[in-house]
Amino acid sequence: MEEIQLYLDDAKETMDKSLKHLDYELTKIRAGRATPQMLDGVRVVYYGSPTPLSQVSSINTPDARTISIKPFEKSLFNEIEKAIRNSDLGLNPQNNGEVIIISVPPLTEERRRDLSKQAKNQAENAKVSIRNIRKETNEELRKLLKEGASEDAIKVAEEKVQKLTDTYIAAVDSTLEKKEKEIMTV
Repeated sequence: MEEIQLYLDDAKETMDKSLKHLDYELTKIRAGRATPQMLDGVRVVYYGSPTPLSQVSSINTPDARTISIKPFEKSLFNEIEKAIRNSDLGLNPQNNGEVIIISVPPLTEERRRDLSKQAKNQAENAKVSIRNIRKETNEELRKLLKEGASEDAIKVAEEKVQKLTDTYIAAVDSTLEKKEKEIMTV
């Protein structure tokens, strides 16, 4: 019985991680407002290795449409500009010798739909992950049944796993709904 609870706790913890990962991925999708998280995926070549932009500069948002990047070393200006231009963010950095300024353009209707589609894909990946966790947990529970655990206890545990899955899928839907609303708000 104690083993069953361990599997249930593990499933909950892993589903939690899937939801947190979804939240993280959705912060990268810009919704018209400038945020430092928009640049989380940008890597700069620093002494030969790809390094996250946030580790080689300070990133601020002075207003809702502007991101300012101040590199820790002057030699990084060109590398940072190149990395931002080469990312799929569609941003155009401007270098004034002190800081790199990025003006975040307002989103077009077409771009909003694309971003909404991206958000839906991320949510679907999270749902698949949660369903896989359910499948793996149920397989582990069935192994316990073969090892002599009571059939009733396994049945109850499988029902708990299903309820957990339903709860997390609903949380994913709720998170997606909020993000879509944020993206579509002009």
